[in-house]
Amino acid sequence: MPGIFETDLDRNAANFQPLSPLSYLERAARTFPDQTAIIHGAQRISYRDFFARSRRFASALAARSIGKGDTVSVMLSNTPAMLEAHFGVPMVKAVLHSLNTRLDAAIIAFQLDHAETKVLIVDREFSGVVEEALATTKVKPLVIDYDDPEHGTDAPYPKGGRIGSLDYEEFVAAGDPEFAWSMPDDEWDAISLNYTSGTTGNPKGVVYHHRGAALMAYANTIHAGMGRHPVYLWTLPMFHCNGWCFPWTLAVQAGTHVCLRWVRASAMYDAIADHGVTHLCGAPIVMATLLNAPDEEKRDFPHTVTFNTAAAPPPEAVLSGMADAGFAVTHLYGLTETYGPAVVNEWKSEWDALEKGARTTRKARQGVRYAALEDLTVMDPATMEKTPADGETIGEVMFRGNIVMKGYLKNAAATEEALAGGWFHSGDLGVMHPDGYIQLKDRSKDIIISGGENISSIEVEDALYKHAAVAACGVVAKADDKWGETPVAYVELKPGRTASEAEIIEHCRTLLARFKCPKQVIFAEIPKTSTGKIQKFRLREMAKEL
Repeated sequence: MPGIFETDLDRNAANFQPLSPLSYLERAARTFPDQTAIIHGAQRISYRDFFARSRRFASALAARSIGKGDTVSVMLSNTPAMLEAHFGVPMVKAVLHSLNTRLDAAIIAFQLDHAETKVLIVDREFSGVVEEALATTKVKPLVIDYDDPEHGTDAPYPKGGRIGSLDYEEFVAAGDPEFAWSMPDDEWDAISLNYTSGTTGNPKGVVYHHRGAALMAYANTIHAGMGRHPVYLWTLPMFHCNGWCFPWTLAVQAGTHVCLRWVRASAMYDAIADHGVTHLCGAPIVMATLLNAPDEEKRDFPHTVTFNTAAAPPPEAVLSGMADAGFAVTHLYGLTETYGPAVVNEWKSEWDALEKGARTTRKARQGVRYAALEDLTVMDPATMEKTPADGETIGEVMFRGNIVMKGYLKNAAATEEALAGGWFHSGDLGVMHPDGYIQLKDRSKDIIISGGENISSIEVEDALYKHAAVAACGVVAKADDKWGETPVAYVELKPGRTASEAEIIEHCRTLLARFKCPKQVIFAEIPKTSTGKIQKFRLREMAKEL
């Protein structure tokens, strides 16, 4: 029999609306229309104009019959166009697919076809590799060139030629700034698509929903300690897990996005000093860039800047150096499938008094769940029983909640496996400490995290095996102060064959994006089990001695 509160109290438009980060931008624009939303070089864009341009973008997409479930792909740096895409695309119920700007043409082509891309917006810095990719794709999207006025003559790569049929500014200008955009029909509807680094075969397409993006924006605001009008510096690529959802987060508190095309020390220090940057995110390479900058590139600033990092725990010396330089580092952990970081090492003030070793031990832990994540645990994946919280028993780290992906696009088998038993199986091995903090111990999928980017050891090994002289190989992570980790390849040559380290690396560069290639090649007999299986744990031990 229904209870008294279950009778005649139904949902309707007055008391139930789908959660979506789109409403955050509208509120910021209505409440703080003159607040600076975006700084990009000489450009200053207010919230009034940010909202209007996003609506123009959406209107222009709608005029080309882009709507619910259609994919709009972008190959963009951290620019205003990328921020506009995060709102303009879902405003017409379409799905934003952000391409990793470091990928090679073959992977780009695969993603465009797999995503069934209808519109593709390309920064001219990347027109060459995208043109190469489009030559092999089955899909033939509408291609739009983005010509960034802040590209600069000191860019690492020059502007390529125009490959599109439209210019981005012309495309946006044709739209209606008063366009009647739409909230999603259902908060479970897809908002974005992000591809993982494939451990075997092609990468998987991770689908985010509006509900998760909305909740992650709130969680970021809480765990990054963002007060009203924060100033956020874009050192983290927005293509990476939708910039950990910070493109949507800043609108919650009407914050300012400071765009940065390239991570360079002088530009970062200038932004912090000139614009009062309060927050930024990044991999160890960003910290190394800041700390190792020549004195003439550094600037003084009077405030403490929150720095969120989600790679390997920073060494004590790095944390100390960052503190001396004016940065408070927060250690996070997550995966593409959890909208970026969903675990935070909540630091307790009493730990500051611990001796160095005990303090470092606590800083090495990944931490506890975000407020928006309903559960985080360590389990035996075979029995689905929780491991003892003893800090020693290793199991698989698992997540449950509204900031876990919908699933993998067009891959029901992988989705079912990843979400088996009502938990997301991370593939990461770790332990649970008595106080509820988790700590990673290994990666079951042998993913190497270098400069914040995932590198599949299996993908690199596949490339190595294509060299005629390679008999056996194994790729593992080597700790690196600058990049966090770098891939090192152990190679066993075929009898009578020779090859140099430079030759092997150059061979890999013909098959892989440069950041995936091994930084060091060691020629040695590969340790194997009695059945011939390569012993990766032995290679990891060997790499520690390099």
